Amino acid sequence: MKINFVKTKKVLFPTLLICLFLFQNQTIEAQSKRKKEKEKEASLLAAKAKKPEKKTIEELVKQSKKIEGLFTIYQDTVTGSIQMLINEDQIDKEYIYFNQIADGVSDAGSFRGSYNDSKVFKIQKYFDKIEFITQNTSYYFDPNNPISKSQKANLSEGNMSSEKILAHDSDKKLYLISANDLFLKETLSQIKPSRSPLASPHSFSLGSLDKDKTKINSIRNYPENTDIAVEYIYSNQSVLNGGSNAVSDARNVSIKVYHSLISMPENNYEVRFDDPRVGFFTTQVDDQTSTSSTAYRDLVHRWNLVKKDPNAVLSEPVTPITWWIENTTPIEWRETITEGVLKWNIAFEKAGFKNAIVVKVQPDDATWDAGDIRYNVLRWTSSPNPPFGGYGPSFVNPKTGEILGADIMLEYVHFTNRVLYDKIFDLSASSAEAYPISFQKNNPKMCSLGHVMHENRMFGQALLSSAATSDLEMARMKKESMIALIMHEVGHTLGLNHNMKASHLFSPEELSNPDFIKGKALTGSVMDYADINITLDRTKQGQYYDTSVGPYDIWAIQFGYTPFKSESEKVNLLNKSTQPELIFGNDADDMRAPGKAIDPRVMIGDLSNDPISYSIGRFKLVDNMMKNAKTKFSKTGESYQELRRIYYILSNQKNVSAGVISRFIGGVYVDRAMSGQINATQPYTPVSLDDQKRAMNALETYVFAPDAFKAPNELYNYLALQRRGYNFFNGPEDPKIHSQVLSYQNNILNHILHPNTLQRIVDSELYGNQYKLSMFMTDLNNAIFKADTNSNINTFRQNLQIEYTNRLINILKDDKKNMYSNVVKSMALYNIKNIKRMMSPSTPVDISTKAHKEYITTLINNNLEEVK
Repeated sequence: MKINFVKTKKVLFPTLLICLFLFQNQTIEAQSKRKKEKEKEASLLAAKAKKPEKKTIEELVKQSKKIEGLFTIYQDTVTGSIQMLINEDQIDKEYIYFNQIADGVSDAGSFRGSYNDSKVFKIQKYFDKIEFITQNTSYYFDPNNPISKSQKANLSEGNMSSEKILAHDSDKKLYLISANDLFLKETLSQIKPSRSPLASPHSFSLGSLDKDKTKINSIRNYPENTDIAVEYIYSNQSVLNGGSNAVSDARNVSIKVYHSLISMPENNYEVRFDDPRVGFFTTQVDDQTSTSSTAYRDLVHRWNLVKKDPNAVLSEPVTPITWWIENTTPIEWRETITEGVLKWNIAFEKAGFKNAIVVKVQPDDATWDAGDIRYNVLRWTSSPNPPFGGYGPSFVNPKTGEILGADIMLEYVHFTNRVLYDKIFDLSASSAEAYPISFQKNNPKMCSLGHVMHENRMFGQALLSSAATSDLEMARMKKESMIALIMHEVGHTLGLNHNMKASHLFSPEELSNPDFIKGKALTGSVMDYADINITLDRTKQGQYYDTSVGPYDIWAIQFGYTPFKSESEKVNLLNKSTQPELIFGNDADDMRAPGKAIDPRVMIGDLSNDPISYSIGRFKLVDNMMKNAKTKFSKTGESYQELRRIYYILSNQKNVSAGVISRFIGGVYVDRAMSGQINATQPYTPVSLDDQKRAMNALETYVFAPDAFKAPNELYNYLALQRRGYNFFNGPEDPKIHSQVLSYQNNILNHILHPNTLQRIVDSELYGNQYKLSMFMTDLNNAIFKADTNSNINTFRQNLQIEYTNRLINILKDDKKNMYSNVVKSMALYNIKNIKRMMSPSTPVDISTKAHKEYITTLINNNLEEVK
């Protein structure tokens, strides 16, 4: 076959040229595309590599309001968010943080004017962050001791917040940070209280912090402090307990807080160390370089008072302690309040200061708020559920103890007859103090004198009303009450804590001598919770309350504020502590709770150096008033609520008096004098046999006897609350008289049969106690059973006898939680067997008594079998 190559060549060559052209064209396009992609990629990489220009402080705050002060704050005018300036000079410097409640609800343990502890913090820079670090001020290291080089070992400092630096001005040496999380969260301080593991799951509690609703209400900035007012909202959509009527919506509860950042004071403040013989609030500091058994450097809380003339015996201070009466205070009370505050100048004059305290009235057009920490203000509220009648907190520099500010909160309830039946006179409570004590658990410095004085004032008012006393006498009693309350709360703001032993200054006879006590303090110190001085013989009535500071108050102020020229001068002053009028015992020593503390003189609601006799007089006075209560306090055209109020006031006076008497059983007097001090006694001296027996006899007569807590039978028919809406919906309205009486008797049994009390009776036999356990337990058994062994037993005694028998049985139970010693168990068994013998049938008795005796016998038999 012949092939025509010429023809084929002519056809293939143009085709090859076309293909080659197309190939080259595609190659060029591909290369161009790849080049563009590389250029684009390079451009993106370059864009990523190039850092965005950082905004300046001016740019970040351009739409914010500038609020200058210690820490300059910028607040966004649209969102309300805040930013804070930190100067380079403020880095590594210490500041004081403090907060107080501007407003809250007592259901949550937060209420207007309550103070939280202050603390020291340091501002530090860590790379691109500003940190706020809590400093530990609880320990001291002598800088001359080599061990001080390790003072940071095993100590934890708290990093409260670490905020990213938003901008830095190197020329002005300023850093800008966001401050929202610093204040709008619980960063600087815990606001919502921790829930107690013992709390009922149905008790009132706050929900979770709602960040969307929580807001800054105001910013107040000054050269020495920055204050931020924040309203925290706690939300909970599933509410188990809606709280009291003070809570408008338990799903959204508001707690308003003032946060204060304060510059560290730079002055020549002289620290003063605590002494156990006198009672000041303190900041506890342990000396880690001391080998002493008491390596303490506890800092006394006091104001920085400095004499204008250091060489003068009596000089005005450079800066006095200035108190402002809030402009909300009724005009008619302002003079009395001023008088109460200025009474303390008597004590300061003995310390070398004239006009140490001054009082001013806040003008109606004042531009400052009572919550401003730069002002010390006597403030008033009329709370739905008042947590106190008066409360005098202060805050200090934790490094020195210097008091930097204080307020006094006063409740209008002090002047009213408003009784919180479910609180002050709660029949299921252990005592009238149950309500304020619940607040003291959250705040150890909480003062509940206002509750005690409110109750005492109502008792005094009832007595004066029943005696048809003049209006002038009533006004005098109320004025004395206010002066005493003001002096007490001012005392707290001066650094003094309670002195519950001071009521033992005068005898009952001296207190009933109006000429003797006129113009005097009825007690050694206004810092006590003394009883109102009401005389059984109304013709001998003198002062009702303290109207001047006492000898202990003067001595304590001398210790706290005298500019001593030498250590020996201070020691000589402290060595006066053994003088009878200077005895001291604070809340740590007091006996108000069952089984707590040991010295019966450190007690609330007592008066005179013979509290047993004084309390017996109160029992007699109340019994006399009960006889005529229905006639005196039933008012035509009104309900019987006033009569009911009087009945419970009078009954609770007996309850308080019984508590005072009971503390002498197993009591031990305490003397905190130093070894070798002139007129010092031994540290522990048991109460005499005579006084313990007197106390037991008084309890038998006025607490355990068949006719104890008696009231005219016709009175019970009229103890009616006034109906208000559906206020009886939760239970029957009839008076629970047996429960009331048994609650009072249980208060006494709770203490005298407490493991601590019974063990102390046994132990103190080794160092002088003559009222042996066997004597006491036998006397108690007889007091509760002997009087009606051969007669009918009324229902009050039946309740008491069954309650007491059950307590003895519980002492015998083999339980890991049983704290009773073997010696106590032996006496409990001995008493139970005696009870069983007394319960055997003897003379004919009514069916109720027979049933009661059979019940106790069966109770004992069944439980003794279990014990075996």
